[in-house]
Amino acid sequence: MFRRVINPIFFLPLALCINSINVRSSETKNYIDKVLEEKANKTFISYQDIEKIVLNNQELKSLENLVTSASFNLTSQIAQRYPSLDFQASGLPQFVSGKNYSSNSETLKTSQFKANPSLTFKWDLIDPLRGIEIKIAKENLKIAENNYEIKKKDLIQEARMRYHKYQKSNQDIQNKKFTLDLSITSLNNAKAKLDAGIGTKFDVLEAEAQLYRDKQELNEKKIEHEIDKISLKEILNIKGDFESNKEQNLTGYWNHRLNKNINEGLDKNLSLKNLLLQKSIKKSQANSFLAQNKPNIYISNTLSSTFTKGDSLSDVIDSEKSGSDYTNTISLNFAWSIFNGGQNKKSFKSKIAESKAEEYSFKNLTNILTTNINKAYLNLKLNEDKIISSLKEIESSKESVRLARLRYDVGISTLKDVLLRQSELSNAKSKNINALYNYNLNLDELERLTFLEISQNCLDNNNKVKDMDSICTFSR
Repeated sequence: MFRRVINPIFFLPLALCINSINVRSSETKNYIDKVLEEKANKTFISYQDIEKIVLNNQELKSLENLVTSASFNLTSQIAQRYPSLDFQASGLPQFVSGKNYSSNSETLKTSQFKANPSLTFKWDLIDPLRGIEIKIAKENLKIAENNYEIKKKDLIQEARMRYHKYQKSNQDIQNKKFTLDLSITSLNNAKAKLDAGIGTKFDVLEAEAQLYRDKQELNEKKIEHEIDKISLKEILNIKGDFESNKEQNLTGYWNHRLNKNINEGLDKNLSLKNLLLQKSIKKSQANSFLAQNKPNIYISNTLSSTFTKGDSLSDVIDSEKSGSDYTNTISLNFAWSIFNGGQNKKSFKSKIAESKAEEYSFKNLTNILTTNINKAYLNLKLNEDKIISSLKEIESSKESVRLARLRYDVGISTLKDVLLRQSELSNAKSKNINALYNYNLNLDELERLTFLEISQNCLDNNNKVKDMDSICTFSR
């Protein structure tokens, strides 16, 4: 029997192909695993997480260092209450050499090593500036702390605004996709009628034009959504990708009366407190100029000594000669700058004028805050009504679209009427999205301005559920 032997070399391409497939399969699997791992490691951001994540903001960390600096400055000023101890040494050591010539006596020589250390203890008993400088340092520390809190709350509000905007742009995309689906259905219906001989080419062209407009608007909303995402990552200092709840919801309810909003907002506002602190600092600085004309009383104790080796003012130098001496002086000292041409008095009046300016700034900011609280509160109520009316409008528009399509199908209406009803439905959804967005912004603004909390229960001021035709009837 004849047997053909196949050369193994012919199996090499097949083996290489199988190996290549295995390698590619392995690489594909590794790539998929990597993508799944990256998706699994995405940061999830919720509305409640924003306050903690904002603490990583670089600008906030800068202000945190300013608080630390002001704290050290206060510690430095407080240290003035304690005595000081200074050590000095004029030459450690110093070498003195020379000759003293006189025609009536022998020439005297000096060749000597000397050391003159001294220790001085000083304690201010009465220092008119000390208390003022400590008070100013304390108030500057409080201002730095307030500035940190102000910036933190501003960043939280800004981050929440960007978060709401990110959610809003996502809802805009969903709305445009919904409208695009309606336009596709309308175009298919128009083409079907044209093919059946009961439609017109004009209806098809009109449906196609509407479809292209909807596609363009969808692309615009997608770009806006990506920009909003980048903006949110920037303020939260997020380097990689993240995920969040893309559905737009009410973040809470506001159950505080307008008068309470204004009173709490003015009482707890940190910017107003900073203006009061600035006014106090200006007055303290004014008093410090007057304090410079007051006496300063302090105790000092100076211990000085001298160590020598060698000879001084001698006709024959003894290099082995040595000596030492010391003196200790305790004194009560008094210093008083009585007159400097009126400079301190003029500087005092300058700072008093600056403190008066802070009073006007305080009143002006009070008026601005009152106006902003009123606007935010009224806009919140306005957007509550818009949410309710837009939801009702959506239901009515849905029914209008359904009826218009039925009328078009049976030939008693035009495609233009259908497209018009579609546009009305899309606009109604857009109104609802904007109302929700603005409502949430107003909530955050009121919380920022008044320092009151957003409630999670929709209750009126008597702790009763509001009427059915209100924002409370719509779940978050």
